[in-house]
Amino acid sequence: MKAVLHTTYGGPEVLRFTDVEPPSLADRDVLVRTRAASVNARDWHLLRGDPYLARLGAPELGLRGPKLRIRGTDFAGTVDAVGPGVTDLAPGDAVFGEAPGAFAEYVVAPRERVERAPSTLTMAEAAALPLAANTAVMGLREVAGVAAGQSVLINGASGGVGLFAVQLAAADGARVTAVCSTRNVETVRSMGAHTVVDYTREPLTGRYDVVFDLVGNRSFGELRRLLAPGGTLVLSGGGTSEGGSLFGPMGLVLRAKALARFVGERVVVLAAEPTAARLAVLRDLADAGVLRPLVERTYPLAAAADAVRRMETEHTRAKIVLTV
Repeated sequence: MKAVLHTTYGGPEVLRFTDVEPPSLADRDVLVRTRAASVNARDWHLLRGDPYLARLGAPELGLRGPKLRIRGTDFAGTVDAVGPGVTDLAPGDAVFGEAPGAFAEYVVAPRERVERAPSTLTMAEAAALPLAANTAVMGLREVAGVAAGQSVLINGASGGVGLFAVQLAAADGARVTAVCSTRNVETVRSMGAHTVVDYTREPLTGRYDVVFDLVGNRSFGELRRLLAPGGTLVLSGGGTSEGGSLFGPMGLVLRAKALARFVGERVVVLAAEPTAARLAVLRDLADAGVLRPLVERTYPLAAAADAVRRMETEHTRAKIVLTV
């Protein structure tokens, strides 16, 4: 099968579109014929082994090179085969999910990380959901418990997670303040933000019940000052490409973890875990019209390097998706 191979750290130019052996099935696995796979910021982080400190502990990374050789995480497609332990999915079913190795013609996913796809979405749109929308749902509903009437600040509102977070918080009745750059103001507003702050033109002020930081470009002290008494700060990912960094957004994360117990506000570093139950929630939210994926651009699988380069360097709006 064709796949996007990653064998050494570097920029998008190190990716190779080539032939590899197809994956094999275990008892509770699902083999999916990939139709679309979305690009996430984590792809360029893993591509560069960035930040360098992550090479000491991330399961995908080694000190001198990646441990997993095919990039990509989010996918949508059709079931090609199932392991003996899978009885509720069958060949031909339209599915979506999250598993390593999605930048390929076929991907194997544990049954616990794949679910039937939303019936209202295209394959490209369904592939845009898993990692980004799951992060938004976990951060806002499971961790922060956002309720009607609360004030929510979303820093990094025009990215993949950010646009889902804006939609979700608005649907849950919160007053949403979204932070983005000039070119994305109208897009973010159209997704449900009540107030949009263009960080290139105005300072970020106010106090909020929930601050959802998706960028990692502000200090822990700055983020705390944006919280109302008893508020919740949720940190998730972030970082911009500098061609390689020692700490990247991990500096903020490590500082937050160290200081969280000594401050009055609630501080949570989010680890978004995909499960079939959470994927089912995303499917239902999409089919109900609550979450609407916005795909900025699609690329063929063979042009994965160009897609990752655009994600890394051009601060893309919403999602970029590979079609297979």
